Amino acid sequence: MKYFVNEGSIVRQIWGKADTILFIFAGASAEFALNKAVDWLYFTGKLPADPLGRLFSTVTYARLIVFSEYDAALKSIDKITAIHQGVEKQRGSQIPDWAYRDVLFMLIDYSIRSFEVLERKLTREEKKEIFATFYEVGFRMGINGLPTDLDKWETMRREHLQDNLLSSDFTIDLYKQYKKHLGAIRYRMLKQVQIMVVPQRVKDLLSLGERSMLTPALHAYKLSRFFGIEKPFRNALLPVDYKAKVLELDLV
Repeated sequence: MKYFVNEGSIVRQIWGKADTILFIFAGASAEFALNKAVDWLYFTGKLPADPLGRLFSTVTYARLIVFSEYDAALKSIDKITAIHQGVEKQRGSQIPDWAYRDVLFMLIDYSIRSFEVLERKLTREEKKEIFATFYEVGFRMGINGLPTDLDKWETMRREHLQDNLLSSDFTIDLYKQYKKHLGAIRYRMLKQVQIMVVPQRVKDLLSLGERSMLTPALHAYKLSRFFGIEKPFRNALLPVDYKAKVLELDLV
């Protein structure tokens, strides 16, 4: 059977662990709030009504594609494309290509950053493999102007971070919604994880600070994984509404 991502791929290692996916989610939640096209996510009302669910669905779709048989993965990508086309038709205008690229770039970047925070540094070849996987997703979606290799992506990623992010009223509102849905303690933890994984540009725009108070806890958590006792600790920190969904993410 042909899979969209080969068995044994570093991409499967990254997207087969709930811990890594939660860190990807944390980084994406920060950058989504700053994106100049975030008004598209407000248009349907789904993002402010359920920001965790809306962002989690994006991450879940990506994970589904990674572990799907090839043709099934293509159908999932086509479904994503159709959903966006429906929103465009409803609004009477098109989502900018750069906004599509931004979301794709986030999935690449936070895959790399999250794995490196939680596990180890990736090799250049492993990063190329991550890029190639999500390039195929973007190519299937028909996104224009995609970089064709990792070097070009790194250049475009820096440009996008500089040009396409803005702290706005949407940013403020979205963070209020994060706090409302997470509660004060988990909200503070979210921001501390964001410090660990987001690029400097995102830290600056959100005034997150430079040093995460969770760094000592992360070291302890890595040690607990060595003894196989990390999951009860992690699970106790999860919002009740999403605990079952998160537990389903552990595949490797």
